Amino acid sequence: LGPSYDEATMEGALRRSGLTYTRSEDIAREAAERLCRGQILAWFQGGLEYGPRALGGRSLLADPRDPSVSDRLNRLKDRQLWRPFAPSILSGHEAEWFEGGFDSRFMLFTLPVAQDKRHVVPAIVHVDGTSRPQVVHATAQPAYHALISAFFEETGVPMVVDTSFNRRGEPIVNTPEEAIEAFVALGADAMALGPFLVEHPS
Repeated sequence: LGPSYDEATMEGALRRSGLTYTRSEDIAREAAERLCRGQILAWFQGGLEYGPRALGGRSLLADPRDPSVSDRLNRLKDRQLWRPFAPSILSGHEAEWFEGGFDSRFMLFTLPVAQDKRHVVPAIVHVDGTSRPQVVHATAQPAYHALISAFFEETGVPMVVDTSFNRRGEPIVNTPEEAIEAFVALGADAMALGPFLVEHPS
């Protein structure tokens, strides 16, 4: 529901930054492949979220199967190591993975992760066995849905770890320039800025 930026604006910001980038013909699939390889990905697509959660517009994404992801993301964001992370899951799969799963689109409700799934996605399971899912629909978020679908095709897991794209003490990024600055400072492995795949300079 918030501001969005066209491709020319995003590429102009990238050119000024001096970062290495390419224009992808399928940013969702390339991003999913990065997640499958264990990378932490900054994701900047469409309009800025309105509300208290990152919802796949300005997000940091990771593989929920990787038990080291929680510690890695908390260190990257300079957060307490006990703080949990939540998933974005494809619509139609929520009841398979969460007890009482329903169409919760805004990551506001905590649900128990299904007992037989907890070992599959340890990065999104809190110490009490719960998580706070966001259900993603293709009609509302086509790019984000495409990324999670590509990840599902590769892994059999219809979700990704999703946390807000920002540094500690700062609001979620809005503009391409803010995204670039935060991406470099945070140290995520790569960034999908619109159709552009950006490599971290380190």
